[in-house]
Amino acid sequence: MDLMNRVCKPYLDKFVIVFIDDILIYSRSKEDHEQHLKLILETLRNEKLYAKFSKCEFWLREVHFLGHVINREGIHVDPAKIEAIKNWEAPRSPTEVRQFLGLAGYYRRFIENFSKIAQPLTLLTSKDRKYEWCEKQEEAFQTLKQKLCSAPILSLPKGNDDFVVYCDASRLGLGCVLMQRDKVIAYASRQLKVHEKNYTTHDLELGAVVFALKIWRHYLYGTKCVVYTDHKSLQCDTPPGGGNTGLSLE
Repeated sequence: MDLMNRVCKPYLDKFVIVFIDDILIYSRSKEDHEQHLKLILETLRNEKLYAKFSKCEFWLREVHFLGHVINREGIHVDPAKIEAIKNWEAPRSPTEVRQFLGLAGYYRRFIENFSKIAQPLTLLTSKDRKYEWCEKQEEAFQTLKQKLCSAPILSLPKGNDDFVVYCDASRLGLGCVLMQRDKVIAYASRQLKVHEKNYTTHDLELGAVVFALKIWRHYLYGTKCVVYTDHKSLQCDTPPGGGNTGLSLE
């Protein structure tokens, strides 16, 4: 994978995605796609790397890739995975909870406030906690199943302009949405770390902004974007280092 990433580095996230030895080339027009294919095949040949023709597929309008379906509309959850989620029975042990959260978490970019919804289930995975499946856990389980089975289509980014980030924070966690031209690119969220539970509201809201900029830095780095937060004090210039030494983009 390191080799393929190095070889394709100039084109990654522009029109190429690499996973181990799989290469996905995507384009917005037939003319662009022809140029992209030619460029990548020539790059591979120059590196003395050759693709087995029988394992290649060209000029597809839709592709199944790593549990997703990608077409001109955007990125979808693979229907086969949706079927598996529909048929998933309520977990009966911490191990089964982890298995469900593993699958659900893989598609967390489709679910707004995923971490907040999943919190009652996450608590059951703690080693020092007695396993008790109660009403809160059942509600969280069914809510995640419902949201995953009706997950929205996420848009593919078009260029690197007009990105908008919406951030929010609460005592339950951080949440954010990445949008471009009024279309959702991805959702992201996480629960608070132990030390963050002592943060002021200002620092929590700032932490949500830092979290969003870090997780989507591959989209936002070197571009101008608009960040929305509902905490008024963040409209002022923040001091060097973000006001709290624990908040850093590094």
